[in-house]
Amino acid sequence: VSAGNGCGHTLLTPHSGTLSSKNYPGTYPNHTMCCWRLQAPPGTSLLLAFGDVDLEPSEHCAHSSLLLADPQTGTAYGPYCRNSVPSAPLLVTNSSTVTVLFNSTSHRSGRGLLLSYATSQHPGMGGWMAESPDPALTMCFSVYCPAGCKDIHGDIWGNPSQGYRDTSVLCKAAVHAGVIADELGGQVTLSREKGITLYESAFANGLRSKRPGATPISPVGVSGFPVCCLLFPACDDVLEVVAFNASSWWHEVDMLGQDRSWVAERAALSTTGHSWAAEPGTEAAWLELDLGTRRNVTGIITKGSSEQHNYYVTSYYVSSSRDGKNWRPYRGSSSQEDKVFEGNADSQGEVSNAFIPPMVARYIR
Repeated sequence: VSAGNGCGHTLLTPHSGTLSSKNYPGTYPNHTMCCWRLQAPPGTSLLLAFGDVDLEPSEHCAHSSLLLADPQTGTAYGPYCRNSVPSAPLLVTNSSTVTVLFNSTSHRSGRGLLLSYATSQHPGMGGWMAESPDPALTMCFSVYCPAGCKDIHGDIWGNPSQGYRDTSVLCKAAVHAGVIADELGGQVTLSREKGITLYESAFANGLRSKRPGATPISPVGVSGFPVCCLLFPACDDVLEVVAFNASSWWHEVDMLGQDRSWVAERAALSTTGHSWAAEPGTEAAWLELDLGTRRNVTGIITKGSSEQHNYYVTSYYVSSSRDGKNWRPYRGSSSQEDKVFEGNADSQGEVSNAFIPPMVARYIR
């Protein structure tokens, strides 16, 4: 739980989480406080990673400070500020409960703080930034990404098929690639390989990656080593749709009196020309995909209709069925509400959304 007027981005779960001061990484406000209470499952202990602690310096950190307390053992850590920083980036506690207290008085500078935590079940926590390993070491590595890293400050360049520039925020890239859900976090295994000079931008899982400007990236970095990219395991198996069905479809009659049917069969992603569209004015329209047999479905790609009409779907729900009669709404990894997927913002680009956990179904709506 969190309380106070100085709390910024916060996502706390029993196994991991992310928290920051208000306005981070901009200057935190004067005269604010926030108290976060972190609670891990019984029998585990908490590990805290200091992503950034930049509070205006003062004697004994009296003006602005970060203080951590373990109520079970009576141990305190800090206070911390710019002239009294944590001695190590990772704090290993012996407690399943930790209180994090941030407060500020009058000050002029400071980004504030950014912390993550995980339980002792996930010791390999990291990934605030993709800190490239020594080129002489192995090119494969694994980190634990905490929940809540989607909305932290920092950019990602690339996409799942090309990989991501290794200056990208690693865990944010993992959410974009669909290998973890932001609301849960998780262990990520990836490889570091020679990169390319230009990465295409993509929108996926609620995040847009960046595309560098017109000038290509130099293939050699300042250290003299080639620019590298981060590659996550990707699923390239495109499932075949045996049949399409829909709640309705649009029978268009153009200005010349010619008829054109936007039928369900035209919904396949590879179809050229116009796509499927529901009857205008229809509420709760749906499109149904029959995969022929039960399959493991890990995600979906959507695109609008770019021929003459700037049509696209901005958001949607997903339901699944094994028999075509009994339908189960998709609710994601931890929610009790039906998940709303963020769709397209134009009729040209493709948008990917991952199903974490995946669905086993024959029919998808």
